[in-house]
Amino acid sequence: MIELIKPSWPAPVNIQAFSTTRVGGVSKAPFDSLNLGLHVGDDEVSVMTNRKRLQQLTTHPPVQWLNQIHSSNVVEYSGTDQLVEADAIVTSQTSATCAVMTADCLPVLMTNSSGSWVAAAHAGWRGLADGILLKTVASYDRPEPLMAWIGPAISQKCFEVGDEVKEAFLDLDASNQDYFVQNNRGRWQADLAGLAKKQLESEGVAVYLSQLCTYENEQQFYSYRRDGGTGRMASMIWISE
Repeated sequence: MIELIKPSWPAPVNIQAFSTTRVGGVSKAPFDSLNLGLHVGDDEVSVMTNRKRLQQLTTHPPVQWLNQIHSSNVVEYSGTDQLVEADAIVTSQTSATCAVMTADCLPVLMTNSSGSWVAAAHAGWRGLADGILLKTVASYDRPEPLMAWIGPAISQKCFEVGDEVKEAFLDLDASNQDYFVQNNRGRWQADLAGLAKKQLESEGVAVYLSQLCTYENEQQFYSYRRDGGTGRMASMIWISE
């Protein structure tokens, strides 16, 4: 049975959102079992079967999938079948699903207080440092407040990075030092979700965290850092009729 993670946030009742897990699909190892990514080497028939099963369960509207490149590119939902190179997608349309895929990076879903606008963003450390979340927020040009939910992602204690990652964030703001803890190998444990929360809150966005770690929960989530070749989960949001 497909297992979904739903946000715990005060979104309007017409907003539907969730993150998938790796549970409930047909893909074989190492993509077992609900892999939704066509780009990772899994059997295409299995992936499309997984996508069909998810659609039947959630009855979500059509998804415009992105070619995620760890960029700061934000696009409007257009419904095209062509993969657009971007790491965030926004819409005010109903019958349109915004979605991103992850396997450790941050999936960030957003909406406004009236439920008339939604967004999905993929934020690895590069995209986050380059402003993908800030640009997603900036694409919303109305006075209503926004809220964001950060779904399952790699936790600080599992996300070891080098000096270049730390410096990229210190170049933005020296106080980002607080989100890096040095380990006994002289490298850094980075709090990616914490950095994202800080950025969003600086723009007045109310932030809610799943606090679920993809790396630690092998039976529930894919993790690229843990497994290398693996599947992808999807985080989706839409405005229901």
